[in-house]
Order: sequence, then structure tokens, then C-alpha cells
Amino acid sequence: MTTHNPSNERIKRQYFTYLKEAGRSSEPTVDAVAAALHRFEVYNKFRDFRSFHYQQAIAFKNHLAEQRAQRSGETLSKATLHSTLAALKKFFFWLAGQPGYKSRFTYSDAEYFNISARDVCIATATREQKHPTLEQVKHVLSTMPANTEIERRDRALVAFTLLTGARDRAIASMSLKHVDLTEDCVYQDAREVSTKFRKTFTTHFFRVGEEIRAIVAEWLDYLHNEKLWGNDDPLFPATRVTVGSSRHFEAAGLDRKHWRSATPIRDIFRKAFERAGLPYFIPHSFRSTLAQLGEKRCQTPEEFKAWSQNLGHENVLTTFNSYGTVGSRRQAEIIRALDKQSPTTLPNVTALAKAVARELRQSNAETPVTQRGA
Repeated sequence: MTTHNPSNERIKRQYFTYLKEAGRSSEPTVDAVAAALHRFEVYNKFRDFRSFHYQQAIAFKNHLAEQRAQRSGETLSKATLHSTLAALKKFFFWLAGQPGYKSRFTYSDAEYFNISARDVCIATATREQKHPTLEQVKHVLSTMPANTEIERRDRALVAFTLLTGARDRAIASMSLKHVDLTEDCVYQDAREVSTKFRKTFTTHFFRVGEEIRAIVAEWLDYLHNEKLWGNDDPLFPATRVTVGSSRHFEAAGLDRKHWRSATPIRDIFRKAFERAGLPYFIPHSFRSTLAQLGEKRCQTPEEFKAWSQNLGHENVLTTFNSYGTVGSRRQAEIIRALDKQSPTTLPNVTALAKAVARELRQSNAETPVTQRGA
């Protein structure tokens, strides 16, 4: 049974290099593209890409629409269809310009991977992102045990995520030297920390409660003064696994190594929320919690701009668009309350409107004309 095509593998390797070096794509993005290409190759029985014809794109598109997800057993979501087919479209568009392929098919053949405009709207629709409230996170922390060093690490991990809003991949790669308790900040140095788009920035602790900071400070004190670890040691070390007396693998304290991925962090969050009797929220959802907390606490455009930068956003509109959606319940409360307020009682409305308009003008000025909407 054919499991790969050598010619295809060579050209795919070139494309992945192009995505990383010219397209500046992250490794997860390239992995997703590789998965989409493999899915197409399996369906196409690993035929050489040189034999590509637009009818293959149409047939695969119909085939994919009938497939079912392994976990849920339901047909694939429109979002999955859209992302998979978009990755294939970009690949074959690029391939149409490569030596040995440009004479086999045209750029327009890649357009047959498009899904309907209706399905694109469904796939790209903005939906309300679920995130915990500040009170829920504090409840989770209050239920987390802190008897062993692993339990103390796990509790400090959840507290640190709330305190900084850092992404899980960044947290997994942080060392002790990146946290400054004197200045209450975290220096996310892209040379050593896996930040998004490899940006370097400083995050000052969000004011979410002194008890949250105390948990993190206690953890740092433990690593520095009891474990005698240095600045280059991991902030949240991996679990050391050994073979126990029962001849099974078991946790045996902390390993002096960084986690290789963010998967263990998500597992810790899942267990913590389940123990507290709450639905599981991914670590990234804490950023939405902080963004909406900022909307309530910040009284001026400058304050919210600082809050936005603290999340690592260069443009305040990123915070509004990505995390600033008002929940449906809160939306109803605001609308009902508006008839009780007079225009003179609304603080800083004019200043906020001017600030948003200024951000829009700046954003449009920085966007190439060819990329702007109609």
C-alpha cells in the first residue's frame, strides 16, 4: 500500500521552507498545512502533484464535506473545511509557479478548492468566546492543594497565568530570570521565550488580587531558596517520571527541565477546573478574562492602551477585536441600563470615541492598499 510519494515529499519540503522563511509562518501553522496536504494525498492515493487537475479539487471538496470527526462522530465543521481547503488552495497556487509544475496546471485551477460564500461566512463568523470570571479562577485556586512540590507548582501556574495573561507556550519556555518581583513584571524575551510572532515585551502584573501575587511569590521563593535553582532554570519545571515499586511510571517530583510543549499546562488546568466543579477553560481564555476586566476598570483611552500593551498587543483594536466581545448577558444588561442614563453621565465618551477613531486611522495607514477591504 502506497504511503507516500517521493516527488511530492521533496516539493512539500520546499514549500514548508518557503512558509517558514518567506511567509514567516509558525511551526503550528506549518504543521496544520502538512496535515491538510497529507489528507489530500491519502484521498488522491498519493498521485504525483504534477497530475493535479481541478476536478480533483472538486472531488476532494465533496469528499471532505462528507467526512466525520473522530471524537464527535459529526460531519466536519465549516471552519475545518475552510482551513483545510484554504491551505490546499495556497499550496497549489504556489505550486503552479514552480519549475516542472507550471506547465501542468494553471493558477486558476487552485481556485476550485474554494467553498461557497455562504459556508465561508459560517466558518469565519465571530462567536462569543467562553472564559472564566475572576471569581471563578480565584475559586479554582482556593480548591487546589499545595502539599507536594508538584501541587505547589500547579497552583502557582494557574495563579501566574491570571497574574500575567501570558500564553501557555510562553509560560512553558520561561526561566526564573524572566520574572522580576521587585518590579512586579515579566520580561518576555523572544530570544528565549516562545512569544507569539516572536515579539519581545514586558508584562506588568495585572492587579487581580494580592493573594494571587502571593502564590507566585511563594513559588519563586521555594525554587530560589529551598531548591537553590538559578536564573536559567525553568519557572515551571516538568514533572520527573520514574518507574515505581509497582513497575509502573509515576511522578517523582520536579525535573530541572522545561516542558517541551504546552500540553501539560492544559492538562493541569483541566484537572484544576474539574476538581473545583467548574467547566474546563483553556489557559488562553484567561486573556479574555483580563481583557474584559480592563474594559471595566480602565477609565481613559490611555489606561486601556496600557492594558492592551500589557497583553502584548501593539494595537488596542486587537484587544477589542480578539478579546473584547461583550457577552450576551452583559450586552442585555448594558442595553437595558442605557435608558436610565443621560448623555452627561457617561464618562469620557468623547475621548474614547476620538481614541478609537485615531486607532482606526493609524491601522488603515499601516495596511497595504491591496489588503484593505472594499
